[in-house]
Amino acid sequence: MEKILVSACLMGRKVRYDGAAKTSGDALLAAWRRQGRLVPFCPEVEGGLPVPRPAAEIEDGAGGEAVLSGAARVLTAEGADVTEAFLAGARAALAAARTHGVRVAILKEGSPSCGSLVIYDGAFGGGRVPGHGVTTALLERHGIAVFGEERVAEAAALLAEPGARPPGPP
Repeated sequence: MEKILVSACLMGRKVRYDGAAKTSGDALLAAWRRQGRLVPFCPEVEGGLPVPRPAAEIEDGAGGEAVLSGAARVLTAEGADVTEAFLAGARAALAAARTHGVRVAILKEGSPSCGSLVIYDGAFGGGRVPGHGVTTALLERHGIAVFGEERVAEAAALLAEPGARPPGPP
């Protein structure tokens, strides 16, 4: 049975920066969980950050690709550079995905790690910009399709296509 990488916070684990969860009530996710298909993962915790932890954003809303290339950092509101933890978490997520043969991930939208459509703008005022988090950028760079928690049906459609690969590099 094909495995799916999923943000641990969506599965009710209290791993978010504020010590909370963002439990999803999605019926498909619940069914996949019962089937044992989900691989819950929090890149920020796996990268070595504590719970709770200061909120972090990608500077200038530059996006995960800019962080991967070294052109942007992930900072807390106080200016602490947590880029290395975010990179380590992204690499750990990729390793987990490869171990489990994952080709699809369902990750928490908006997160500086997991956002797939939008991320915060780096000003710590709640503004959002289009972009990918660090983990999403690395997974997609390696051919793993990433969907936010509101796009589970799209992920299911891709999973229904045997052997289908997401667009992008293999």
